[in-house]
Amino acid sequence: MSNKKRFIIFEYNFLIMKKFLLYPVTMVYYAIYFTIMCILQPIEWVAFKLFGNQGLQTIFNYIAYISLKCNHILGSRFTFENIEFIPKNVPVIFVANHQSLLDTAGIIWYLRKFNCFFVTKKELAKGIPSVSYFLRNAEYVLIDRNNPKQAIPKIKSLAEYIEKENYSAVIFPEGTRSKTGEPKEFAESGLKILCKYAPSAYVVPISINDSWKVYQYGYFPLSFGNHIVFTVHRPLKISDFSFEEVMKKTQNAIVQGVKV
Repeated sequence: MSNKKRFIIFEYNFLIMKKFLLYPVTMVYYAIYFTIMCILQPIEWVAFKLFGNQGLQTIFNYIAYISLKCNHILGSRFTFENIEFIPKNVPVIFVANHQSLLDTAGIIWYLRKFNCFFVTKKELAKGIPSVSYFLRNAEYVLIDRNNPKQAIPKIKSLAEYIEKENYSAVIFPEGTRSKTGEPKEFAESGLKILCKYAPSAYVVPISINDSWKVYQYGYFPLSFGNHIVFTVHRPLKISDFSFEEVMKKTQNAIVQGVKV
């Protein structure tokens, strides 16, 4: 047998053993994660009853932080680059590619000072302790992918709200997560409504890299030792461009920042 064949066999066996070892690590991760989420949900309930949406959002910010910390069990690291690019005291529309649930947790925690409200899918509002409770009671826009038109008035209201309060909206225009990291085609409708009804806002593109790798084998086992990087790009003032220009510049910035 040639040395090349021996190396290929060794490498194959090494990968099999590495993946096998991911199973117990994943079990530990899920046990700790779901235990913590179940403990935190009653705290969410109390915060919501006593302090309303502001109390609920504050608790959920720390739930996002704990979610990221739990991923350290999987050897995951997180970097959020160029936050200084984000304009302050104005409405902001964050637009990002979408690779996994970690995208949302990272944006919620690292951009917590910008009062972010998400446009996200309805399915997440059930089945996940703490997370689903929050989505059922928060002011996020939940989209039914079988009936996307029902979200139009909600997105319009969200845009008017961030325009009035100088808050932020977050949208993933791909509509669904990329399982390979390669960006999918961007849909215009949600971003177009946000831009139309929040005319003084800035669009801030964000490229997310390698969060998909945590789930490259599915939800079991999870992958180990990934570095998830969020890169903020230069903001675009909506009033300075046509929507077509905003859409093109935003998509180009995001796609060029994604390393596949």
